[in-house]
Amino acid sequence: MSWISIDDLVGCIAQALADETLSGAVNAVAPAPVTNAEFTRELGRVLRRPAALPVPAGVLRAALGAMADETLLASTRAEPARLLAGGYEFRHKTLGSALRHVLGMHTVRA
Repeated sequence: MSWISIDDLVGCIAQALADETLSGAVNAVAPAPVTNAEFTRELGRVLRRPAALPVPAGVLRAALGAMADETLLASTRAEPARLLAGGYEFRHKTLGSALRHVLGMHTVRA
């Protein structure tokens, strides 16, 4: 799944507004998409908490119907190709960096 830190989202918007050659749709996403399992593991690692147990897709479909497939089980690997080509420098290239920053956890204990 795609993700982006709030700092980079604001930076991408600023670049899109300032760069006249950048028009139309732009993928405001970090350059390193992750799977839901990777996101969950990394969030648990940053918070120093156990990662949640996975919920079977059938349980989600039973509880949420078609919305489960459209929101929780769908997959998108968007890439910020136009931003990178335009020279945008991401502050948080990795999910761990972004999570530590937004959660105020600048050091990680092993």
